[in-house]
Amino acid sequence: MTAPGRRSSTFSRLLRHGFTDPSASERLLDGPELSGVRNDPVLLEALGATADPDLALHGLVRLLEAQTDRELLDTVIAAKPLRDRLLGVLGASAALGEHLARHAGDWQALVTYEPRDLHPGVEEFERGLAEATDPVSLRVAYRRCLLSIAARDVCGTTDVAETAAELADLATATLRAALAIARAAAPEDAALCRLAVIAMGKCGGHELNYVSDVDVIFVGEAVDGADEGKALRAATKLASHMMRVCSETTVEGSIWPVDANLRPEGRNGPLVRTLSSHLAYYQRWAKTWEFQALLKARPVAGDIELGEEYVAALEPLVWKAAERENFVADVQKMRRRVVENIPVAEVERELKLGPGGLRDVEFAVQLLQLVHGRIDPALRSGTTLDALQALAAGGYVGRDDAVQLDDAYRFLRSMEHRIQLFRLRRTHLVPEDEADLRRIGRSLGLRTDPVAELNREWKRHTSVVRRLHEKLFYRPLLDAVAQLAPGETRLSPEAARERLVALGYADPASALRHLEALASGVTRKAAIQRTLLPVLLGWFADSADPDAGLLNFRKVSDALGKTPWYLRLLRDEGAAAENLARVLSAGRLAPDLLMRAPEAVALLGDEEGLAPRGRAALEQETLAAVSRADGAEQAVTAARGVRRRELFRTTAADIIGSYGTETQPVEADQGALVDRVGGAVSDLTAATLAGTLRAVVRGTWGDTLPTRFAVIGMGRFGGHELGYGSDADVLFVHEPRNGVPEQSAAEAANKVVSEMRRLLQLPSADPPLLIDADLRPEGKSGPMVRTLNSYEAYYRRWSLVWEAQALLRAEVVAGDEDLGRRFIELIDPLRYPAEGLGEDAVREIRRLKARMESERMPRGADPKLHTKLGPGGLSDVEWTVQLFQLQHGWAVPGLRTTRTREALAAACAAGLISGEDAEILDEAWVLATRVRNAVMLVRGRAGDTFPTESRELAAVGRYLGYGPGHAGDMLDAYRRTARRARAVVETLFYGA
Repeated sequence: MTAPGRRSSTFSRLLRHGFTDPSASERLLDGPELSGVRNDPVLLEALGATADPDLALHGLVRLLEAQTDRELLDTVIAAKPLRDRLLGVLGASAALGEHLARHAGDWQALVTYEPRDLHPGVEEFERGLAEATDPVSLRVAYRRCLLSIAARDVCGTTDVAETAAELADLATATLRAALAIARAAAPEDAALCRLAVIAMGKCGGHELNYVSDVDVIFVGEAVDGADEGKALRAATKLASHMMRVCSETTVEGSIWPVDANLRPEGRNGPLVRTLSSHLAYYQRWAKTWEFQALLKARPVAGDIELGEEYVAALEPLVWKAAERENFVADVQKMRRRVVENIPVAEVERELKLGPGGLRDVEFAVQLLQLVHGRIDPALRSGTTLDALQALAAGGYVGRDDAVQLDDAYRFLRSMEHRIQLFRLRRTHLVPEDEADLRRIGRSLGLRTDPVAELNREWKRHTSVVRRLHEKLFYRPLLDAVAQLAPGETRLSPEAARERLVALGYADPASALRHLEALASGVTRKAAIQRTLLPVLLGWFADSADPDAGLLNFRKVSDALGKTPWYLRLLRDEGAAAENLARVLSAGRLAPDLLMRAPEAVALLGDEEGLAPRGRAALEQETLAAVSRADGAEQAVTAARGVRRRELFRTTAADIIGSYGTETQPVEADQGALVDRVGGAVSDLTAATLAGTLRAVVRGTWGDTLPTRFAVIGMGRFGGHELGYGSDADVLFVHEPRNGVPEQSAAEAANKVVSEMRRLLQLPSADPPLLIDADLRPEGKSGPMVRTLNSYEAYYRRWSLVWEAQALLRAEVVAGDEDLGRRFIELIDPLRYPAEGLGEDAVREIRRLKARMESERMPRGADPKLHTKLGPGGLSDVEWTVQLFQLQHGWAVPGLRTTRTREALAAACAAGLISGEDAEILDEAWVLATRVRNAVMLVRGRAGDTFPTESRELAAVGRYLGYGPGHAGDMLDAYRRTARRARAVVETLFYGA
């Protein structure tokens, strides 16, 4: 007897053998079922070897309680094979323990240990199910067969691939038994038709899980002399009944759902089709993913001859899928992980769909099969691991990569099997409960610290998959051109070209030349490039123009290749390489800016390197650069150099925010992106003008100009809304200094203006900055620069309503701050008239707007897609907001702003426009602005409408968040947004 407060020796032994609740287990051992063997070391040793000793003991006691004699207990103690198998199953699967408790004699299925029993096939499983005549008895027989599979699995007799194959064979036998039950229930239907059951997915691929939907497709034909319509109806009844036999819940539960949604037209299509109907669908309507699914098609039940005819008829179409017109776009869509529908809390626990999960491996292998299997029959396996081995043997995948991927896939599938085996429930989520993780870890042989070891191994393998997922496609391309290791099997030039075409490269021959130039040789530079390029090529392929991305990368590398920090930056700074890939493949503007000063690549590796710098910092740097230069031309060249670098910073940040990266999601607030670009470009333009003004004054007059001089920003410049292709709208104002004749002051001011314009447009490697002063009094007919008094006199006597409207955007941007402030004080009463506008003025504004719409629209342009002048475009929104400002700015302080979105928000806050209408106008304005920015980024020149060239249109779509093949959706969305905005404008602006 154990003394109070002291643990028994049994308790201690149970702890040593891995029991987590030794008190409860000790009570079970003391029970009548095990009292005679409670101290048997063999039994405790065997229990301790299981995944969950407590669960195994509990299951054993329940099974013994159901016995009528001692045969089971005696056999367990005497026969090691049965002991290991039975206890192994009981310690890994509560569901199978429940089955054994209900069916006390089924433990006999684990007794036989014949060689034939070690690797059963369909024939053996059919014998095991032969006596099943109804759904209930079929479930019992199915579980009995499942017991033997699970026993071989948990005891290590079979590996994960063999287990998956056995599960698929058991599913085949089960489908045949279910179909036999359906035929027996309706012999008249069976007599009318031939019905073939085609396994798809994991069952078709001979790699099934313990609990998974079994994907099937049905093919039916009439028997000789039967009516086809009646035969198909009969076949449909049989197929439906067969599915119910497997799927419906009975007193013995269900087996698994039979899913026929991979059939043509999915759920909307007929359940059973003839072979000719299937063939017609796949020839005319099928999408790429449907051919991908057919990789695993395998006849398993019913009329096998008909099933083989189906596979033979469709197989040629599968291997031509890579030649289809939309194959590249479909591949790019499929390559993106579909994780949006996974709850955020579950993404990191998803074994199948999560990053680095099973789907990544399966997709990569299937894609390579589609690309190369048409010319290499050795790749045409429906089993993932067999196909991976064949890809490696053929040089389509690097051997080391294939080995690592094989290991990772086997580990992840083993985890999946153990998770599902416990409750026999369909799940791909790694549990969070520590007891569950401990059981899974122990079942996989991790015994020292099961939970920590399991998490470590799981993360390691998903990391391997994530790292190799992209490299898998590209590393063999580099091996093909670099040719470093003699004797290695490599991609042929033709296979390399095919792979590049499949991944979106329009000119594979040029791409291969670039790869050869970058990666060939034994230099350290070439070695680093071979490390970087597999990942970079994947990022390029994710863009609308992979060829341009690769070409631009070669140009930058040629320019910086001898610079020691360049490749080190890309290799060692995680974000730099991906940021560079996004920037180089997003269009012409950003790469052009970078090519003129490749050292700006360094900005991409600094976490704060892409943040806007602000006007004060920009102006300080520009003025410092100007002060160090010799002469006005050199000074303005320095200022334009600062502008070029900062434009690159802005475009890079915009592209990365719009595309997103692996570590930085896409910017959700599109308005914030627009504001950031508008503010950055406007600040940069102001700093450039300030530097140019300083250079011109210093070059002719020294430190002091004979007249005070200020630059007033107008239009988008004054509104902090400049785009990449915008001119700088300005007014120039001056005021003679004391004692300087007005004529001399005017001559000096005009010389400053003409010299600023000349210097900013001089041909150079830097983009020109065009100054537009057409909004000045009297327009192009008026003097380029006026005194403050001249402006006051003109506005007092001659000002028109459109000039007051234009002045709503006026803001001082450079020059004499006091003079600029007084100019703003001068125009405030004009742009915010007391008591607002009169009716005549409102009518005049509406007339001008209508005239502009009819006269300024470019000939041949589609008005509905013109972002500036089209209905619902920038002009519509801005004129509506400006009308509010002219009418109510005198009374509503928030309207006294040069910025469109701020004024719109103020109008909403003041109750001048509803929140819904304000949101519609804001969305339209932001979208139109982003389209204009996208066009400039993509084409390298400004435009107010969508490009017509397909690659450019796709690139604009990618910037706006639309994937490959969705350019039409983008245009429809723009039209819809603009149409809603125009309806608001008709009401608020035109009073309709």
